[in-house]
Amino acid sequence: MDMRKIVSCFSSVCLIFSLLLLSPRSGNAYDPLVEKKVFTLPSYTTVGGDVIKDVRFGYEIYGELNAAKDNAILILPYFSGTGHAAGKFAQTDQQPGYWDSIIGPGKPLDTDRFCIIAGDGLISQSIKDGHTITTGPASIEPGTGKPYGMRFPILTIRDLVNAQKALVDSLGIKKLHAVMGLSMGGFQSFEWAAVFPDSTNRIIPVVGAAETDGYLIENMDAWTSPTKLDPRWNQGDYYGKAEPIDGLAASFKIVLHEAQHWRGVSKTAGRKWAQEGKDPAKSWDNEFLAEQTLDGIAKSLAQVNDANSFLYQAKATQLFVAGDGSNMDAGLANVKARLLILPAQADLMVFPKYSKEAAEHLQHLGKAAAYHEIPGDGGHIDAIYGITAVGDLIKGFLSQ
Repeated sequence: MDMRKIVSCFSSVCLIFSLLLLSPRSGNAYDPLVEKKVFTLPSYTTVGGDVIKDVRFGYEIYGELNAAKDNAILILPYFSGTGHAAGKFAQTDQQPGYWDSIIGPGKPLDTDRFCIIAGDGLISQSIKDGHTITTGPASIEPGTGKPYGMRFPILTIRDLVNAQKALVDSLGIKKLHAVMGLSMGGFQSFEWAAVFPDSTNRIIPVVGAAETDGYLIENMDAWTSPTKLDPRWNQGDYYGKAEPIDGLAASFKIVLHEAQHWRGVSKTAGRKWAQEGKDPAKSWDNEFLAEQTLDGIAKSLAQVNDANSFLYQAKATQLFVAGDGSNMDAGLANVKARLLILPAQADLMVFPKYSKEAAEHLQHLGKAAAYHEIPGDGGHIDAIYGITAVGDLIKGFLSQ
């Protein structure tokens, strides 16, 4: 299938998904067309000591950096997410970036005041969406002329954060106004606070955690299993061959299911049939609306995402403890920034308790950590579609 058709299909299904299962976005889209820029490094040495040459990843900027270069806010990408946080690449795009509702003139992340930077980062999954630029397992390994596959070094959340810090440094920014991210970007936000304590005074982790516990480790294993069981995965050696689309789609079905909450799905899809007159009790070919929608989104994501990169992001999440401390207190001991911690009330993926525990540990350590829940019944995805409910909190925090 033509790549443009894949991307169009992906956008269309996402629009259907948002109408059926999610809360609507509010506000107008960030107006200027967005340009994908490219950041490069000759080499990067991982936390594990491996050297990756010819590193590159894309990033986007909304608003303008002032002369003092002290008005920048960095947004870190979520699991399977990219640096496309706001606006559109072309007027014909069906949807703007994922946090468009809070980025723009007069919005909580006010582009009349702030310069918003959002990078694709390393091992981004969406390598076939036509816009994402990243170094990862699908990249060509210097010296071999072939994609790395599973020879690519295992990366940690620290590695992802280090790469984003290199981007910030390259722009001549000495101190960020704030650092913010959702889901895996929220994990990265806690890491940023622990590892670069003097780089900003404000951190906003949204639906994040300061460490991955056993339950989340199991979750990541459940997510990755269908991909690894697909015979086309072939131990990661599938580039230039038939890809493990079926396995990756099954993996995304698990992710998407966990990202919702039963109340939201019950309200929108409920027990409706996918097609009128086609009773699921009469044929295996007849589906419920809920399962047809879930399957459609998962298949679309599998078309634009890379299976190995999915596995690498899951592994990085499994390995995470903020600051690489022996425990959470040790990892967060060096934090200096104030934190606004925003879990989603109905989150069944990264439970609010994870954010609450992080807030309590920070407060016990004498750190400034405020905790507020995003209301709603959408689940984990309320971090995107319900984020305007805490927009005033974000705006006030950024003004302090």
